[in-house]
Amino acid sequence: METGRFEFIGDPVAKPRMTQADKWKKRPVVEKYWKFKDKIKAQAKAQGFKLGQAYKVIFYLPMPKSMSMKRKNVINGKPHKIRPDLDNLIKSLNDCMLEEDGAVFYVTAQKKWGVGGKIIVENLPENLDF
Repeated sequence: METGRFEFIGDPVAKPRMTQADKWKKRPVVEKYWKFKDKIKAQAKAQGFKLGQAYKVIFYLPMPKSMSMKRKNVINGKPHKIRPDLDNLIKSLNDCMLEEDGAVFYVTAQKKWGVGGKIIVENLPENLDF
C-alpha cells in the first residue's frame, strides 16, 4: 500500500485528445500537457510521493484574472462547474503518475475554484469496505 499526501503547486491540466499527428504537429494544448506532466512528476519525486491504487484528489483551478475581487472572494473554494471536465483531470493525473492505471480501483475527486492552481492528492488504504 502506498501512503502519503502530495501537493502539486501549479495549474491542473486536463488530458487532451491526442492524434498521431501530435508527434510532429506540436499543438499548443499538447505542449502544455507535456510540460505539466514533467512538472508534476518532478514535484512528486521531490516529495517522495507515489500514487496508490486508491486515492482522493482535489483539483484547485485558478480564477480568471479578469474576475472582480468581490466575485473571487465569493467563489474561492466553491465547486468548479465548468471546463475542464473532472474525468479528464483524473485521466491526466493517472497518466502522469502511474505506469499502468488499470490497477486503480477507487478514486474520489473534486474540482474547486482557487486563488492559484494546485492539486492535493491523498492515498487511501487499499482495504476499503463500503
